[in-house]
Amino acid sequence: MYDIYREAGGNFIDTASNYQSGEAEEHLSDIISSDREDVVLATKYTMGTSATSGLQMTGNSRKAMVQSLEQSLRRLGTDRVDVLWAHVADTSTPIEEIVRAFDDLTRAGKILYAGLSNFPAWRVATGVTLAQQRDWAPLVAIQVEYSLVERSADRELMPMAEAFGLGVLGFSPLGGGLLTGKYRRDGTGRAQSSISRFLHKEDDPAKARVLDAVESVSRDLGTTPERVAIKWAMSKGVIPVLGPRSADQLTSNLAAGDLELATPRLEWLDEVSALQLGYPHELWPENERVEKNRFAQP
Repeated sequence: MYDIYREAGGNFIDTASNYQSGEAEEHLSDIISSDREDVVLATKYTMGTSATSGLQMTGNSRKAMVQSLEQSLRRLGTDRVDVLWAHVADTSTPIEEIVRAFDDLTRAGKILYAGLSNFPAWRVATGVTLAQQRDWAPLVAIQVEYSLVERSADRELMPMAEAFGLGVLGFSPLGGGLLTGKYRRDGTGRAQSSISRFLHKEDDPAKARVLDAVESVSRDLGTTPERVAIKWAMSKGVIPVLGPRSADQLTSNLAAGDLELATPRLEWLDEVSALQLGYPHELWPENERVEKNRFAQP
């Protein structure tokens, strides 16, 4: 799978200290050792490494960050990672502490870039602003769940990322497999795995309408539903984080990059998957909001 990915031009690998209790990083060390300098390697900290990790190794604190990174570097067999993510907000560590610790590690050459995964928009915006004001290493990207069946990031996170010029990586672009349509065909896949509670199910009419639309577009284009779903995410400026389980799945996922989705089809998928933005975004219609923003410009 790695060879297929590299031959297709892929160079970004995303992992975490707690994936397979650290074994994911150890395996990656062997896989990428021959072309480490050509790979953009990202890992995450926050959740410790295993269920037995103590309090000093969990959370967003500076101590947890430094200890987790040191262990990740040893497992990965490298002297630095290209991107370090805070994996999820712990709701207690001040964002100032996180961003300042990122800056220290950047200046020490142990990380090149930093980002926030699964953080609320207001905390990301605060961190970006603090880094700018205090001349710390900038936050460069966010990682969020994003797909045709999970568009909550459209409320705050996506507009914030655009305003600050942050990259957006979207994990689970297939809704945990739902958007492949295989569960409609009695497929199982990860639906019976230990992470099944995190996967989307066709449990409401809205998701059923999305699946109907994706399958209809895929039939019209003579392609597969997962390629349509991945290409749609790409059309939103999102870098989809792929998690295939086989070489065949990887090859099919990568083919989404060559798929052409005409504007009418993209607009239909947008419409059928749209969520209610809620207050305060819907205080006035979109056309009025655009007009008000135009006159509000300095």
